[in-house]
Amino acid sequence: MSKLIIFLLATLILSSNAAVQDFCVADLKAPESPCGYSCKSVTNVTVDDFVFSGLSAAGNTASIIKAAVTPAFAAQFPGLNGLGLSAARLDLAPGGVIPFHTHPGASEVLLVTQGSITAGFVSSANSVLKKTLKKGDIMIFPQGLLHFQMSHAGYTSVGFVFFSSSNPGLQITDFALFANDLPTKLVGATTFLDEATIKKLKG
Repeated sequence: MSKLIIFLLATLILSSNAAVQDFCVADLKAPESPCGYSCKSVTNVTVDDFVFSGLSAAGNTASIIKAAVTPAFAAQFPGLNGLGLSAARLDLAPGGVIPFHTHPGASEVLLVTQGSITAGFVSSANSVLKKTLKKGDIMIFPQGLLHFQMSHAGYTSVGFVFFSSSNPGLQITDFALFANDLPTKLVGATTFLDEATIKKLKG
């Protein structure tokens, strides 16, 4: 009898996170919470909520990083809300780079579809794992770890990334360190950089 009770309790616990409805299409007019968007009324859901064509067009790489990221997160693709996945397109012109960044809310898979992309991440033990990927190669970036992508091809490289969250979050390391209103002395004390370098980076 006690084994049966343990089995039933375990079953209840394991199934407590099961979905209670087929989907939760994001209501983009409502505020977003840590759990995602509120659900749109089922009567207002259409097939277009589950289709996104935005990754078919190349992004504009005319920027300082010579790269573009086109997201397909819940905010752009409402049908993803609550499903624990999302995607984005990377376009990297020659010399283009997606600078060091993290996704606090998701792991990432990169699939190269054109050109070659050098990508890597830094483990919590400060080990660097990097590789130049060619068309058809994929690479995984574990959740929360610093990582980057850059192109060495003589033409635009393209990749598609997939995340284990409908909103993976993003923190760009350079911006986190230097695009803030912390006093230069405090940044210096926590990064061991001299004030002249910090002021240059903040600029």
